[in-house]
Amino acid sequence: MAGPAVEVRDASKSYGALRALDGVSLAVEEGEFFALLGPNGAGKTTLISALGGLVRPDAGTLRVMGRDVAAEYQDARRLLGIVPQEVVFDPFFTVRETLELQAGYFGLRGDRPWIDELLERLALASKADANMRSLSGGMKRRVMVAQALVHRPPVIVLDEPTAGVDVELRQTLWQFVRELNAAGHTIVLTTHYLEEAQNLCSRIAMMKAGRIVALDSTKRLLDAFSERVLRVKLESGDLPPALAAGSAVDAAGWHRIPVDSAAEVESALARLREAGIRVSHLEVAEPELEEVFVKIMARQETPARVAAPAARARPAAREEAA
Repeated sequence: MAGPAVEVRDASKSYGALRALDGVSLAVEEGEFFALLGPNGAGKTTLISALGGLVRPDAGTLRVMGRDVAAEYQDARRLLGIVPQEVVFDPFFTVRETLELQAGYFGLRGDRPWIDELLERLALASKADANMRSLSGGMKRRVMVAQALVHRPPVIVLDEPTAGVDVELRQTLWQFVRELNAAGHTIVLTTHYLEEAQNLCSRIAMMKAGRIVALDSTKRLLDAFSERVLRVKLESGDLPPALAAGSAVDAAGWHRIPVDSAAEVESALARLREAGIRVSHLEVAEPELEEVFVKIMARQETPARVAAPAARARPAAREEAA
């Protein structure tokens, strides 16, 4: 079994009284599609910056494909591609020149076919000779994705890659990234679009106040903190006692009845019919990562709850979140 693609052990970083990282430890296996989630200020970007060598932790070790980020910086950096949150660009270069310059930083020359492929796959081919300052915000973000991939890194970190961009870019980007992951690239994603993490990632770590407060497979987190519910709005009357016992009513007047299967949905509806209760609206709500996130962030305890060995399962479980 190969070692982790990304390994963080007891990483700590303070800015004055602010503890940005507070003993963070995690491992991302080769080929995983891994999510790092948390509210603003949780420490996600500090951790990513430390992996990229832009921030030096006060304590702990970080490795990319076995290379120590501090002691073997050049090797570690070549193995990593980072798409940062901020859109940063040089206004004096065209899109193609920007990518060729980025490739040059890694000692790569004459890799025009790969640059052409990146331009095509990220819908930038028509803008290849356009000056960077003339591009829209969404186009600039596409260029930043291409820059991160230009040296073909085995580990790719996407820090809020779809923040403020249109649906077309999201679809184009995720199709391409899925293919990269299927080809063996390790993907680490941070996003505030929790449905993206739920649909794409096989494992999820959640950070709060510089600590890992949850780490497990997407499926296990959903099973533990969320549930499938039958939501019904009644024309009149109340739920039968057998259904009311485990249900709740939200602010909009929907009754939320937990159900584990389609058979339980049918059973609940049959009980409503038998009781003569008319339903005006109904829907089945699947478990949602947003509910998991809210519940975990609301917990008072700060020590990490990291699942044991199964939490480091290799990406064979990718279909759990697909």
